Amino acid sequence: MTKDVFPVTYSTLECKALVTRVLPEYEIAEICTCQFWHRGLSDIYLVETQTSRYILRVSHHHWRSRSEIDFELELLDYLHQCHLPVAYPLRTTTGKLAVEINAPEGKRYAALFPYAPGNVALGDLNQNQSFLLGETLAKLHFSTRNWRSRHQREPLSLAYLLDDAEVAIAPFLRHRNEELTYIQQLISEIKRQLTNFPTQAPYWGICWGDPHSGNAHFTSDGKITLFDFDQCGYGWRAFDIGKFLQVSIRTGMPKNVREAFLTGYQSVESLSKPEINSLQAFTQTAHIWMWGISLNNAIRYDWCRLDESYFTQRLQQLKRLNSHDWQLF
Repeated sequence: MTKDVFPVTYSTLECKALVTRVLPEYEIAEICTCQFWHRGLSDIYLVETQTSRYILRVSHHHWRSRSEIDFELELLDYLHQCHLPVAYPLRTTTGKLAVEINAPEGKRYAALFPYAPGNVALGDLNQNQSFLLGETLAKLHFSTRNWRSRHQREPLSLAYLLDDAEVAIAPFLRHRNEELTYIQQLISEIKRQLTNFPTQAPYWGICWGDPHSGNAHFTSDGKITLFDFDQCGYGWRAFDIGKFLQVSIRTGMPKNVREAFLTGYQSVESLSKPEINSLQAFTQTAHIWMWGISLNNAIRYDWCRLDESYFTQRLQQLKRLNSHDWQLF
C-alpha cells in the first residue's frame, strides 16, 4: 500500500460501483435498486430488478478466506442440487460462484443469491414451523453425509469452538477473577464431557452452524428456505441442535416450540442417547463460541458495546445454561 493511502480495516463498498462492476458478472435483468441492507459477519446488499429480488453478500477481509468461502458456496450449490430448500449462490456468466473484489483492506468476495421466498416467522416460530425447521436440518445432515469439499475450512472442533473463544473473552475479565475462573472451569468440564464424542457419521458431518428462526424464511403455504451458512463446517450434528437451543432459549422461545424442533429432527434422523445427553454441553459450547465471535467483531467496529453489562448479561446466560433447569428457561 502506498504511503499516501491511509490503512483500512474495513471498507463500505459503494452501491453504484457494485451495480456497474460486480453485478454485470451475472445474467440478471436491469437493476432498479441496490441498497446496503445490513452489516453482520458479511455485508448484505438488497438488489432489485423489475421482476426479482436478490441478496448480494460481500465477505469481510478479516473474517473469511477464499477457501472458506468456496467451501460454503459449493456446499450450498450441492444442497440446491439435492433439492433442499436453501438460498443458493447463482453462477456468473463464466460459471463462478463468487466474484473477487479488490477492496482497500484486501481481497473480498461477493456472491449473489435469489431472495429467499417468504419472511422470518412473525414473533418467532410456532410449533409447526419449528418442526419443519428441525425436519429440514435433519435432511441436510443426511444428504451431506458423503459430501466432501476440496476446499479447506476450519472444522467445528472443541479447540475451534471453545479455545479460540476463551482467548477472546479472557482479557476482558482479568478484573473479574472469580467469573473468569468459572468460565475456564466450565470449558474444561465441557471438554471432559465431549472429548471422546464420536467423529464419524452419522454423529459427525456437515453442520449448518447457525440454525435458528432468524435464518429461515417461511411462506404462507408452509414452505421453508434456509439461509446464512457463514458458520458452516464439519462438526457434530448435536452441535447444530445445541446452537438452535442456545439461540431459542436466549430469545425466550417456549419450551414446547423448542421440543417441536427436536421432534421434527427425529422424524428423519434418530439421535442416540449420548447425543441427547450431550445437548446441554453443546448448547453451552454454542453460547461461548458466539460470545467469542461477537467480541472479535465488536473490537473492530463496535467497541462501545463492550461495557460491564455486556459481560454480565452473557455470564448470566451461561450460568442459566449450566443449571439443572436449563431447559425450563
